[in-house]
Amino acid sequence: MSDRAVRRGRLAAILVGLALAAAAPARAHPIDAATLTLKEVEPGRFVVRVQTGSGTLARQLGAAPPAVFPPPCRLDGAALTCGPAGLVGTIAFPWLEGTMTRLMVEIEWRDGTRLLRIATASARTLTVYGGAGGVRSLGPVVADYTRLGVEHILTGFDHLLFVVALTLLVRKRRALIMTITAFTVAHSLTLAATVLGLVTVPPAPVEAAIALSIVLVCAECLRPADTGSFTRRAPWLVAFAFGLLHGMGFASALMEIGLPEKHIPAALLCFNVGVELGQLAVIAAVLVVRALATRVRLARPPITRGVLYAMGATAAFWSLDRVAAVFGR
Repeated sequence: MSDRAVRRGRLAAILVGLALAAAAPARAHPIDAATLTLKEVEPGRFVVRVQTGSGTLARQLGAAPPAVFPPPCRLDGAALTCGPAGLVGTIAFPWLEGTMTRLMVEIEWRDGTRLLRIATASARTLTVYGGAGGVRSLGPVVADYTRLGVEHILTGFDHLLFVVALTLLVRKRRALIMTITAFTVAHSLTLAATVLGLVTVPPAPVEAAIALSIVLVCAECLRPADTGSFTRRAPWLVAFAFGLLHGMGFASALMEIGLPEKHIPAALLCFNVGVELGQLAVIAAVLVVRALATRVRLARPPITRGVLYAMGATAAFWSLDRVAAVFGR
């Protein structure tokens, strides 16, 4: 392949990456917001209050119920009666379908337990475990937060690209295992420390640094392997350092979702396990694709470099956008 063709391939990859990056933030910004508050005033009986951010949303809801509550709960005006079993089960918000509304759901029980979750068009249900913290409510916590962890790594494109870039950078099996382990240990530490309130860092600089970490690893992948750079010689140390930042990003997402107060350690552990399962799935997919491409002789430098340029260009766009957000522009 000629140098001119290679340059054209690089330019096309960069333009595609920038187009994808430019489109992503547009889908991320909500058009409207609303709050649903449920406060337990008697055993199994809640006062329901809905606040909308605009008249348009208020008219859209009209006289329709703000949610579909689990049986045997019955909504009568502003009163929700669930009986002796309490509010336990799945709450659905079918009216969110097709909207870009972010619905904050806040539930408070008489014993002081609180649950705060965000519902959107892509997540129109949430599971409530009741005010009690017994074993009966632990099973759903394990299932839900493990699933949320998997979903977060698979839909969090910045974390996803970083894991892919690490997998492309480190070619030897033992070094890859050490690198991914270091990344896992690091983000597990800061995830727990941030969620538990031991570490507090503004999210905007963290998100900007995460995007820059992808740019750095992609740049290292594009450099010749014999350069002997620190990232090439000790990728596990670099992965550990950046893993600390990524853990804070995971924590921001988890705190937005909310945690069941009676099962915070279990929810935190299961979310982290879900992240690891998703991460391992991504690494396995990259390794399989790379092996298949090598077998059919598609793993040529121009193709690999084009993928890395697209990833790096996307991350560079995120970096500029997030650095501007840090300075309020």
